[in-house]
Amino acid sequence: MKVLFAILGLTALLAASDGAALYKKCAACHGANGEKKALGKSHIIKDMSRDDIVAALKGYQDGTYGGAMKALMKGQVATLKDADIEAIADHVAK
Repeated sequence: MKVLFAILGLTALLAASDGAALYKKCAACHGANGEKKALGKSHIIKDMSRDDIVAALKGYQDGTYGGAMKALMKGQVATLKDADIEAIADHVAK
């Protein structure tokens, strides 16, 4: 039984989203550490809380969040799963 739980735990870790890898596509506009205003218009995301980042990304997905960059960001986050969003938020917030 312990072996089964160990295998399941390892599988979950291997399947977990890698926030740093996922963030690489964000870095072009937001900066390597989230320190830039994307295209001079966005919030500086490194100053946002983890929960605010999750809310923003999910809001971009469903169209309830964003100003000038709403349409652009909707396309950027459309394929992200909840686990991906959580991983990106964890990466940026640390």
